[in-house]
Amino acid sequence: MTDPLQPLVDLPGVRDAADRARDALAAVHRHKSNRRGWATTAAEAAVRAARSSSAVDGGSTELRPDGHVDDPILAGALRVGQALDGDALRNLVGVWQRAPLQALARLHLLAAADMVEDETLLGRPRSDRGVSERLDLLAQTVLGSTAPAPVIAAVVHGELLTLRPFGTADGVVARAASRLVAVSSGLDPHGLGVPEVFWLRRRQAYLDAAAGFATGTPDAVGGWTILCCGALEDGAREATSIADSAAG
Repeated sequence: MTDPLQPLVDLPGVRDAADRARDALAAVHRHKSNRRGWATTAAEAAVRAARSSSAVDGGSTELRPDGHVDDPILAGALRVGQALDGDALRNLVGVWQRAPLQALARLHLLAAADMVEDETLLGRPRSDRGVSERLDLLAQTVLGSTAPAPVIAAVVHGELLTLRPFGTADGVVARAASRLVAVSSGLDPHGLGVPEVFWLRRRQAYLDAAAGFATGTPDAVGGWTILCCGALEDGAREATSIADSAAG
Protein backbone atom coordinates (compact mmCIF):
# COMPACT_ATOMS: atom_id res chain seq x y z
CA MET A 1 0.00 0.00 0.00
CA THR A 2 1.07 3.57 -0.65
CA ASP A 3 2.10 5.46 2.47
CA PRO A 4 -0.52 8.23 2.93
CA LEU A 5 2.16 10.61 4.19
CA GLN A 6 4.51 10.20 1.24
CA PRO A 7 3.01 13.13 -0.72
CA LEU A 8 3.65 15.31 2.32
CA VAL A 9 7.26 14.12 2.62
CA ASP A 10 7.76 15.00 -1.06
CA LEU A 11 6.60 18.61 -0.65
CA PRO A 12 9.37 21.23 -1.05
CA GLY A 13 11.42 21.70 2.09
CA VAL A 14 9.77 19.00 4.19
CA ARG A 15 12.42 16.29 4.01
CA ASP A 16 15.25 18.77 4.59
CA ALA A 17 13.45 20.22 7.63
CA ALA A 18 12.91 16.73 9.02
CA ASP A 19 16.60 15.91 8.53
CA ARG A 20 17.67 19.05 10.38
CA ALA A 21 15.39 18.17 13.31
CA ARG A 22 16.75 14.63 13.44
CA ASP A 23 20.37 15.80 13.34
CA ALA A 24 19.83 18.41 16.06
CA LEU A 25 18.21 15.91 18.42
CA ALA A 26 20.88 13.31 17.73
CA ALA A 27 23.55 15.86 18.61
CA VAL A 28 22.01 16.75 21.97
CA HIS A 29 21.86 13.07 22.90
CA ARG A 30 25.64 13.00 22.41
CA HIS A 31 26.17 15.89 24.84
CA LYS A 32 28.44 14.84 27.71
CA SER A 33 25.70 15.54 30.27
CA ASN A 34 23.34 13.22 28.44
CA ARG A 35 25.61 10.21 28.01
CA ARG A 36 24.92 9.00 31.53
CA GLY A 37 23.03 11.83 33.20
CA TRP A 38 20.17 12.07 30.73
CA ALA A 39 17.57 11.17 33.39
CA THR A 40 18.24 14.48 35.14
CA THR A 41 18.10 16.58 31.99
CA ALA A 42 15.02 14.72 30.74
CA ALA A 43 13.21 15.49 34.00
CA GLU A 44 13.97 19.20 33.59
CA ALA A 45 12.85 19.03 29.95
CA ALA A 46 9.54 17.47 30.99
CA VAL A 47 8.84 20.28 33.45
CA ARG A 48 9.74 23.01 30.95
CA ALA A 49 7.59 21.31 28.34
CA ALA A 50 4.63 21.12 30.72
CA ARG A 51 4.84 24.76 31.78
CA SER A 52 5.16 25.98 28.20
CA SER A 53 2.35 23.73 26.97
CA SER A 54 0.10 25.08 29.71
CA ALA A 55 0.89 28.68 28.76
CA VAL A 56 0.18 28.06 25.09
CA ASP A 57 -3.39 27.21 26.11
CA GLY A 58 -3.69 30.20 28.41
CA GLY A 59 -2.69 28.42 31.61
CA SER A 60 -0.22 29.42 34.27
CA THR A 61 3.49 28.61 34.43
CA GLU A 62 3.82 29.31 38.17
CA LEU A 63 5.14 26.51 40.37
CA ARG A 64 4.67 27.25 44.07
CA PRO A 65 7.37 26.22 46.56
CA ASP A 66 4.92 23.93 48.37
CA GLY A 67 4.19 22.08 45.14
CA HIS A 68 0.53 23.07 45.04
CA VAL A 69 -0.80 24.10 41.62
CA ASP A 70 -3.93 26.23 41.48
CA ASP A 71 -4.37 26.40 37.72
CA PRO A 72 -6.12 23.32 36.27
CA ILE A 73 -4.42 23.63 32.88
CA LEU A 74 -0.96 23.68 34.43
CA ALA A 75 -1.86 20.90 36.85
CA GLY A 76 -2.94 18.71 33.94
CA ALA A 77 0.11 19.59 31.88
CA LEU A 78 2.38 18.68 34.80
CA ARG A 79 0.64 15.32 35.25
CA VAL A 80 1.16 14.68 31.56
CA GLY A 81 4.79 15.73 31.95
CA GLN A 82 5.25 13.15 34.71
CA ALA A 83 3.82 10.49 32.40
CA LEU A 84 6.37 11.53 29.77
CA ASP A 85 9.36 11.02 32.04
CA GLY A 86 11.22 8.06 33.52
CA ASP A 87 9.60 4.65 33.96
CA ALA A 88 6.16 6.11 33.28
CA LEU A 89 7.34 7.19 29.84
CA ARG A 90 8.52 3.69 28.95
CA ASN A 91 5.13 2.32 29.92
CA LEU A 92 3.28 4.94 27.89
CA VAL A 93 5.52 4.39 24.87
CA GLY A 94 4.67 0.70 24.98
CA VAL A 95 0.96 1.51 24.91
CA TRP A 96 1.46 4.04 22.10
CA GLN A 97 3.28 1.51 19.95
CA ARG A 98 0.49 -1.06 20.36
CA ALA A 99 -2.64 1.04 20.65
CA PRO A 100 -2.23 4.79 20.06
CA LEU A 101 -5.83 5.58 20.94
CA GLN A 102 -5.43 4.05 24.39
CA ALA A 103 -2.38 6.23 24.95
CA LEU A 104 -4.34 9.32 23.88
CA ALA A 105 -7.10 8.40 26.31
CA ARG A 106 -4.53 8.12 29.09
CA LEU A 107 -3.07 11.51 28.23
CA HIS A 108 -6.51 13.11 28.29
CA LEU A 109 -7.36 11.54 31.64
CA LEU A 110 -4.23 13.14 33.08
CA ALA A 111 -4.56 16.48 31.30
CA ALA A 112 -8.25 17.13 31.96
CA ALA A 113 -8.78 15.59 35.42
CA ASP A 114 -9.46 19.03 36.96
CA MET A 115 -11.36 20.43 33.99
CA VAL A 116 -14.47 18.27 33.64
CA GLU A 117 -17.35 17.79 36.05
CA ASP A 118 -18.30 14.38 34.68
CA GLU A 119 -15.37 12.02 35.22
CA THR A 120 -16.86 9.52 32.78
CA LEU A 121 -15.85 11.92 30.00
CA LEU A 122 -12.16 11.58 30.79
CA GLY A 123 -10.35 9.70 28.03
CA ARG A 124 -13.48 9.42 25.92
CA PRO A 125 -13.55 11.09 22.50
CA ARG A 126 -16.49 13.28 21.61
CA SER A 127 -19.38 11.49 19.92
CA ASP A 128 -19.57 14.08 17.13
CA ARG A 129 -19.86 12.69 13.64
CA GLY A 130 -16.53 11.68 12.15
CA VAL A 131 -14.37 12.00 15.28
CA SER A 132 -13.95 8.25 15.84
CA GLU A 133 -13.29 7.61 12.17
CA ARG A 134 -10.57 10.23 11.96
CA LEU A 135 -8.96 9.00 15.17
CA ASP A 136 -8.93 5.46 13.79
CA LEU A 137 -7.31 6.70 10.59
CA LEU A 138 -4.73 8.62 12.60
CA ALA A 139 -3.90 5.52 14.62
CA GLN A 140 -3.48 3.48 11.44
CA THR A 141 -1.14 6.15 10.08
CA VAL A 142 0.94 6.14 13.27
CA LEU A 143 1.27 2.37 13.19
CA GLY A 144 1.83 1.99 9.46
CA SER A 145 3.62 5.03 8.03
CA THR A 146 7.31 4.90 7.17
CA ALA A 147 7.57 8.69 6.87
CA PRO A 148 10.35 10.42 8.84
CA ALA A 149 9.46 10.69 12.51
CA PRO A 150 9.34 14.53 12.54
CA VAL A 151 6.70 14.37 9.80
CA ILE A 152 4.59 11.83 11.68
CA ALA A 153 4.90 13.91 14.84
CA ALA A 154 3.71 17.00 12.95
CA VAL A 155 0.72 15.19 11.48
CA VAL A 156 -0.33 13.73 14.83
CA HIS A 157 0.05 17.14 16.45
CA GLY A 158 -1.86 18.98 13.75
CA GLU A 159 -4.64 16.43 13.43
CA LEU A 160 -5.34 16.41 17.16
CA LEU A 161 -5.39 20.22 17.28
CA THR A 162 -7.79 20.23 14.33
CA LEU A 163 -10.05 17.45 15.54
CA ARG A 164 -10.13 18.44 19.23
CA PRO A 165 -11.31 14.91 19.95
CA PHE A 166 -12.00 15.32 23.66
CA GLY A 167 -13.28 18.87 23.88
CA THR A 168 -11.02 19.74 26.83
CA ALA A 169 -7.22 19.90 27.16
CA ASP A 170 -6.83 18.95 23.50
CA GLY A 171 -3.82 21.22 23.01
CA VAL A 172 -1.91 19.68 25.90
CA VAL A 173 -2.79 16.21 24.59
CA ALA A 174 -1.73 17.10 21.04
CA ARG A 175 1.67 18.40 22.10
CA ALA A 176 2.20 15.40 24.38
CA ALA A 177 1.30 13.01 21.57
CA SER A 178 3.89 14.70 19.39
CA ARG A 179 6.48 14.04 22.10
CA LEU A 180 5.38 10.41 22.23
CA VAL A 181 6.03 10.05 18.51
CA ALA A 182 9.50 11.53 18.96
CA VAL A 183 10.36 9.18 21.82
CA SER A 184 8.79 5.99 20.48
CA SER A 185 10.33 6.41 17.03
CA GLY A 186 13.85 6.88 18.41
CA LEU A 187 13.97 10.48 17.17
CA ASP A 188 14.27 11.72 20.77
CA PRO A 189 14.46 8.48 22.78
CA HIS A 190 15.03 10.12 26.17
CA GLY A 191 12.61 13.00 25.68
CA LEU A 192 15.30 15.66 25.92
CA GLY A 193 13.88 18.14 23.42
CA VAL A 194 11.56 20.97 24.45
CA PRO A 195 9.74 22.18 21.32
CA GLU A 196 6.97 23.55 23.54
CA VAL A 197 9.18 26.54 24.37
CA PHE A 198 9.29 27.35 20.66
CA TRP A 199 5.49 27.12 20.43
CA LEU A 200 5.04 29.46 23.36
CA ARG A 201 7.51 32.04 22.04
CA ARG A 202 5.78 31.97 18.65
CA ARG A 203 2.27 31.31 19.87
CA GLN A 204 0.41 33.29 17.20
CA ALA A 205 2.43 31.75 14.38
CA TYR A 206 1.72 28.36 15.93
CA LEU A 207 -2.01 28.97 16.07
CA ASP A 208 -2.07 30.37 12.54
CA ALA A 209 -0.13 27.41 11.15
CA ALA A 210 -2.41 24.97 12.96
CA ALA A 211 -5.42 26.69 11.42
CA GLY A 212 -3.75 26.35 8.04
CA PHE A 213 -3.17 22.63 8.63
CA ALA A 214 -6.89 22.28 9.30
CA THR A 215 -7.68 23.47 5.78
CA GLY A 216 -5.90 20.45 4.34
CA THR A 217 -4.31 22.34 1.47
CA PRO A 218 -0.85 21.02 0.48
CA ASP A 219 0.91 24.34 1.01
CA ALA A 220 -0.59 24.83 4.46
CA VAL A 221 0.03 21.26 5.58
CA GLY A 222 3.59 21.47 4.29
CA GLY A 223 4.10 24.78 6.05
CA TRP A 224 2.82 23.36 9.32
CA THR A 225 5.11 20.35 9.00
CA ILE A 226 8.18 22.50 8.32
CA LEU A 227 7.28 24.71 11.30
CA CYS A 228 6.97 21.63 13.51
CA CYS A 229 10.35 20.39 12.35
CA GLY A 230 11.76 23.81 13.18
CA ALA A 231 10.25 23.53 16.66
CA LEU A 232 11.96 20.18 17.17
CA GLU A 233 15.25 21.72 16.04
CA ASP A 234 14.77 24.66 18.37
CA GLY A 235 13.75 22.26 21.13
CA ALA A 236 17.10 20.56 20.74
CA ARG A 237 18.79 23.91 21.37
CA GLU A 238 16.73 24.27 24.54
CA ALA A 239 17.83 20.77 25.51
CA THR A 240 21.45 21.77 24.92
CA SER A 241 21.06 24.69 27.33
CA ILE A 242 19.70 22.28 29.96
CA ALA A 243 22.61 19.92 29.38
CA ASP A 244 25.12 22.78 29.55
CA SER A 245 23.70 23.85 32.91
CA ALA A 246 23.89 20.29 34.19
CA ALA A 247 27.50 20.12 33.15
CA GLY A 248 28.27 23.17 35.26
